[in-house]
Amino acid sequence: MIGPQERWYRFAARRRRGTGVHVPLHPSYRCRACGAAWPCPPARLSLLIDFRGNRVGLMIYLAAHLARALEELPDTHPALIAGQILHWVPRRR
Repeated sequence: MIGPQERWYRFAARRRRGTGVHVPLHPSYRCRACGAAWPCPPARLSLLIDFRGNRVGLMIYLAAHLARALEELPDTHPALIAGQILHWVPRRR
């Protein structure tokens, strides 16, 4: 498992390369690379790989995005935003 600092360095390196990193575009919370609702399928796969074995860390990361999305999208129902950002994460077995 990698730590948050190493994860950040990997993210920053991908972003510098300009390989179409699937990150949210603020304030719409659409994917910057493909325009789908974030997290789009490529972003979900990337998040699952980056947070492999650290479900709690993934949920904390997504909760921070949820808090920001709730502030940036005041006209959207909170349950829709939570469903978009959180409810795709696989359950524990």
